Amino acid sequence: MDVPAATDQQTTLQIEGMTCATCALRVEKALRAVPGVRDAVVNLATEKATLHGAGVTLRDLETAVAKAGYRAIAATDGRATDRGARQARTGLFVSLSTLLTAPLVLPMLLQGIGVPWMLPGVWQLALASLVQFGFGAHFYRGAWQALRAGSGNMDLLVVVGTTAAYGLSCYALLHPHTGGVHTLYFESSATVITLVSLGKWLEARAKRRTTDAIRALNALKPGVAHVLVDDRETTVPVDRVAVGDLLLIRPGERVAADGLIVDGSSHLDESLVTGESLPVAKGPGERVIGGSINAEGVLKVRTTAVGAESMLARIVRLVESAQIAKPPIQRIVDRVSAVFVPTVIAIAVLTLLGWLYAGAGAERAVLASVSVLVIACPCALGLATPTAIMVGTGTAARHGILIKDVETLEVAHSIDTVAFDKTGTLTEGRPRLLRIEAAPAASPEEILRLAAALQLANDHPLAHAVRTHAQEAGVTIPPGIELTALPGQGVTGRIGGRRYWLGNARLVHSLGAPSSGLETQAQRAEQDGQTVSWLLGEQGAAVRTFGYLVFGDTVKPTAQSAIARLRALGIRTVLLTGDNPGSAAAIGSALGVEDVRAGLLPEDKTSAIRALRERGGIVAMVGDGINDAPSLAAADVGFSMATGTDVAMEAAGITLMRGDPRLVADAIDVSRQTYAKIRQGLFWAFAYNVLGIPLAAAGVLSPVIAGGAMALSSVSVVTNALLLRRWRPAAQQ
Repeated sequence: MDVPAATDQQTTLQIEGMTCATCALRVEKALRAVPGVRDAVVNLATEKATLHGAGVTLRDLETAVAKAGYRAIAATDGRATDRGARQARTGLFVSLSTLLTAPLVLPMLLQGIGVPWMLPGVWQLALASLVQFGFGAHFYRGAWQALRAGSGNMDLLVVVGTTAAYGLSCYALLHPHTGGVHTLYFESSATVITLVSLGKWLEARAKRRTTDAIRALNALKPGVAHVLVDDRETTVPVDRVAVGDLLLIRPGERVAADGLIVDGSSHLDESLVTGESLPVAKGPGERVIGGSINAEGVLKVRTTAVGAESMLARIVRLVESAQIAKPPIQRIVDRVSAVFVPTVIAIAVLTLLGWLYAGAGAERAVLASVSVLVIACPCALGLATPTAIMVGTGTAARHGILIKDVETLEVAHSIDTVAFDKTGTLTEGRPRLLRIEAAPAASPEEILRLAAALQLANDHPLAHAVRTHAQEAGVTIPPGIELTALPGQGVTGRIGGRRYWLGNARLVHSLGAPSSGLETQAQRAEQDGQTVSWLLGEQGAAVRTFGYLVFGDTVKPTAQSAIARLRALGIRTVLLTGDNPGSAAAIGSALGVEDVRAGLLPEDKTSAIRALRERGGIVAMVGDGINDAPSLAAADVGFSMATGTDVAMEAAGITLMRGDPRLVADAIDVSRQTYAKIRQGLFWAFAYNVLGIPLAAAGVLSPVIAGGAMALSSVSVVTNALLLRRWRPAAQQ
């Protein structure tokens, strides 16, 4: 029984036999026609189809693709052809084809230096036939499949053009005139076949390099892991590691899975995962990422995520999903490609008729129309966008910038406003408890004890600071119940039968609690850039103020240069924070942020983002916390720090694998560079045809030159995209 390939899930197929953009469009159309398929996208550069649907069987998909003239295999199927082996085989065929074509081309070169030598016509026929129908057989197969499907492709153009030149030569050989051999064009048909094959081989080699980033990431996964069970070490395949296992990581080994260090200290090389160029110091309680390399110390790591849920697997999925999708600009190309081949054939027919009408003779007319057919290749159109996206997203990932989808990539290059959250984004996000100010009849020790109880289950940076200070002071923390977060205000809970609150000035005002004469001092602390949290508690029917805690955070060393870089790119910066106005103003002034907005609730941040968008610009939001998720989703482009929460990462279009705000400008820069390569590729793809087709129709270009130009068009587009591999973040330039 055939098992459904997708139950409202994503399925990936390897497609064999595609040669140009029209092939990819035909496969897409065939897959979308299968009942149950909601959407299908075919990537010519990767030769893969990605589809979503429910209740679809692999047999249905393979049959639909086969009827379109191609072969579909599940990407995980062992029958899938190895692209490296296929590339080597193609290279061998190109070499043999070149050897057979050389004797046909050599007389033309010798005539240029005054040596009148030429192969006998029968020998030319024999060599050209081997090339035309032997090494060119795959063009005929592709053309026949296209015709059966009622469509056209690059193979059809090549076959019609070279067969016409070959047939004209055969006719001239059988009906010689004016010396006979000078009217043969076997070298044209053979050279076109050889040059087009050479171009496809070079193109395949270049395309293989566009997936280097994915292969490098997949190579990070170690084959085995050392698991400790009751202090006994067992070596197991890494796929058998489970969450909660204790791993032993020796110096020089790769970390087998994501986890937390429970024992040992070392430096870890996370460069291929986060883009961090220097090894990072790690100790007990700190997170390690699977695939990173342990430098010198022996570590014991408790696993927190394995397999598909690991950070490395998620990175690979994000990069792959960005590479398989189509940006809006590609839809224009698809519409052009759909009518490209019929249009070219019509132009070739008109060229033939035009030359005949002008009285130029059959030979001249056929050669001009053949040149039109040969030079018009839709390959470059199909490759310009996906190759640039693959190289751009792969290069970005290698430097710690994960772009979730191509729509984000296309929008990011136009960003003109960037809004930042403060804590954990521009500051370290690890505030320290500096001091405690107590109201009359309260003590700092009591305030610390109650605050630690309220923050016991909270993951907020201020909560960490309170608990750390309490542990260092040796304070006994009482149990709390009904602990609840108050978004944008603080927390509340019951301790010893009494309700307490811990939060900002907004919370104090909402409860109507007295300041107990501490408000002036608290305002002074806020004006100095510090954060104040008030502790309040029930006292009968009223609310009593116990005092406040003062926190200080450190601005990230790279924050100022990050803002300066954005300003240099002509991008406006905004600070959106729930912190007090004094603290926000101090940070904003120190960093040079143009627009500072403080005391914002999560919904206020979202409203601010929407207001910025209504001005007509492209707005980005940078954050790392759960409370930033709504504003990240509301922005045109959301940037999340991987050092933050998973919720923020899911809501954002771009994830920065290091907590370095300079990566925001780097992400915008790589987006601009990638989009520029897409435009350049499409320009050259159209330029080859806009300039080449009229020249070929006018008889200026011979079929040989047209074949070389066609091959050059695809290779140059892919090679231009590969230049993106040289991109580096500003800090590494």
